[in-house]
Amino acid sequence: MGAGGVSALALLAAALPATAWAEDAAPDAAAAPDADAAGGGPLGEIVVSAERTNVTLQKASLSVTAVTDETLKQSNITEITGLNGSVPGLVVAKSGGGERNISIRGIGSETPENPSTQPGVSFHVDGVYIFNSIAANAAFIDVAQVEVLRGPQGTMYGQGSTGGTINVVSKQPDASALSGSANVGYGNYDLFKADAAINVPITDTLAIRAAGQRLRHDGYAKATDVAGNPDYELDDADEWGGKVAVKWTPGDRVSVLLSTIQYKGDQNATAQKNVLDPNPDPRELTQDFPGKTYIRTQLYYGVVRFDLGGATFSSITSYQKLHSDLSWDGDGLNRALFSEVTGGVASYDHIATWQQATSSWTQEYNIASNPDAAFRWIVGGVYLHSRNQNYINEYRANTGDGLDPALATSTPYNAPGVSAITYAELSAITREAYAGYAQASLEATDQLTVTAGIRYNHDKYSGVSDSMSGGTSPNASGAYLQPMPTLGTSTGRLTGKFALDYQLTPDNMVYASYTRGFKPGGINSAAASGNSSFLVFGWDTGVKPTYKPETLDSIEIGSKNRFFGDSLQINASAFYYFYKDLQFLEEDAVLFGEGISNAPRAEVYGAELEMDWHATQHLRFEGSLSLLHGTFTRDYYALNATSADAAQAAAGYAGVGGFFGNFYAASLVREAARENINGNRIPKMPSVQGSAAVSWTGDVGPGELTARAQYIYRGKFESRVFNTPVQDDTPDYSQVNLFASYAIADTGISLSATVTNLFDKNGINSRFTDPYGSGQVSDTYIAPRQAIVSVGYRF
Repeated sequence: MGAGGVSALALLAAALPATAWAEDAAPDAAAAPDADAAGGGPLGEIVVSAERTNVTLQKASLSVTAVTDETLKQSNITEITGLNGSVPGLVVAKSGGGERNISIRGIGSETPENPSTQPGVSFHVDGVYIFNSIAANAAFIDVAQVEVLRGPQGTMYGQGSTGGTINVVSKQPDASALSGSANVGYGNYDLFKADAAINVPITDTLAIRAAGQRLRHDGYAKATDVAGNPDYELDDADEWGGKVAVKWTPGDRVSVLLSTIQYKGDQNATAQKNVLDPNPDPRELTQDFPGKTYIRTQLYYGVVRFDLGGATFSSITSYQKLHSDLSWDGDGLNRALFSEVTGGVASYDHIATWQQATSSWTQEYNIASNPDAAFRWIVGGVYLHSRNQNYINEYRANTGDGLDPALATSTPYNAPGVSAITYAELSAITREAYAGYAQASLEATDQLTVTAGIRYNHDKYSGVSDSMSGGTSPNASGAYLQPMPTLGTSTGRLTGKFALDYQLTPDNMVYASYTRGFKPGGINSAAASGNSSFLVFGWDTGVKPTYKPETLDSIEIGSKNRFFGDSLQINASAFYYFYKDLQFLEEDAVLFGEGISNAPRAEVYGAELEMDWHATQHLRFEGSLSLLHGTFTRDYYALNATSADAAQAAAGYAGVGGFFGNFYAASLVREAARENINGNRIPKMPSVQGSAAVSWTGDVGPGELTARAQYIYRGKFESRVFNTPVQDDTPDYSQVNLFASYAIADTGISLSATVTNLFDKNGINSRFTDPYGSGQVSDTYIAPRQAIVSVGYRF
């Protein structure tokens, strides 16, 4: 489709894999839990847009959890990391550089700090595919609910959803009534939290909805050795977000939705505490670099729908941009400590900048039948185009203070500052993809429904890249980095789904499904530029210029049930995964030659349980449990950066100079450090994970009181495929949250109090080994105890 077509649709956009029904699903999804909480008794129905059609959660023949806006507020969940513990099998782990590594049932992304790869769990806002994991930091803005689809989504979402899909459904304009809300809260760490939304009917067919929010708080941790600022804040927040949406329904057959969501975060760096830090306080980091985090995202999208009579045609388009500029203390220590760790080879390792600029757009067309028909079907096609640019400057040396500013990309090759750079990269990867899909469900009998779907995915990658290491530019004139075309790659795969569901009674359903998921291959920028033992020495074990796609075959059985007059809901599932060519990040024998490789085989199995019981009109119990096990099942000799660096140092070739001064011998030593990962556990997969909550709602005096207590447990897991003892052992943690609110009758005014992490546990969210730089191991922690008092008004 040409530029004129895109502008003609005027960014009427949602995106890959867009949910054309999100605009209708959101109000119902939000309303049901509110009415439910207010009245007690029977459970209400939650409508989800799973598999691109509105369906009640209990009728969807797949594992899906909907976290409502009320639950988000009660648990003080402001962004994706806060969902840890609220959804079975979901783990959101922080890593260096500001990414969010999202995994479901252990399947996610094992390629940290590589923005050109696709995630294993696709993340969406109103169906719009969010291309870059850093953009997942953006706060939840005017949310109706968050839908988490567990397991591969081979037909509707295709590539990048081997583990599952997360879709943030925002509230949409409503022409039926004027409404609005505002909330202001204050808490410890000088937290200020405010949000407001207003829905304005312009005419009977036209409405606009606008929302904004603000979040700031002081740092939860501090760096103690920053020159001139011994209390340099880390893990602080300074965020703005807003949304404007317009919906026009000129007749019964046509609707147009236009929307934009904007976000900006400008704060200090994430706290990553080196495990070698001698300070026992997890919130005090003996670091000396003042890291910064700047993230700006822009999302423009819309949906145009035409009722054709018996079927609906949808045109869906999106455009999104991301700009980020991150810097952080790569060594995680001060000069004296890091010099001791490296034996005097280096006294600092700082990432002065890691900039990303991503732009993308998608176009989708689909035709779907009436969702209430006995034979339901959908046919569609998607086109996607994205470009992701990266610019990195890293300083590591034993001289100077390590606070050199980042160089401009136009810096001449012979400028004095170039020699101080340890590693620099300037690259851009372009991705072009298209897919066609079809899925149909037939009610073979009053109780049995058969579903089958198929999708063809085609992805093409091309790029330009240049990098340098050791302070020597590869160029003899012009700028010190001059990107040149690299090797490209393309992949094509068929994925799909086959499922049976049987309605035992109107309130009890069982289902079984087979699904194939797929994640495309791609380009290793450094290796494609010649920096790998595969190209330099011809060693087949080295990192290749390109990596293969990965596939996942899933078999799942499940049951969805209501009992006792719809007051008790129990959903359960069990599954088995067969994984092929899992993508992960490994080291190369050539220094700075890291890249993505493919582990040939892995297996996963597990079970999940979710329960919601309205024991009385006032008392409610909720709970979830996830049990998981997964291992690699075929020989593969991978190179762990920690082992390679240790072998290099033991051989007397420590550091950058030691390597490049003994290039071939040092490469041989590093190559010999490979280890077999067969039998190792798959990372980001807690054996046990769960939550339990109890709440009470009832009239007290002139208003309604709601009180809720929640317990979360996340079990231990391995942080990398290498399963190195201690280094990769991410410990378990538990957390208790409390919430209480009082809504004054007939006024729209409410007061609330929230306490998260009641016992101030120093739970480790993730243990991260930097695959680049100095390879240091660090922990990121969950937020400390946070107490918030809020006042709200709704009309």
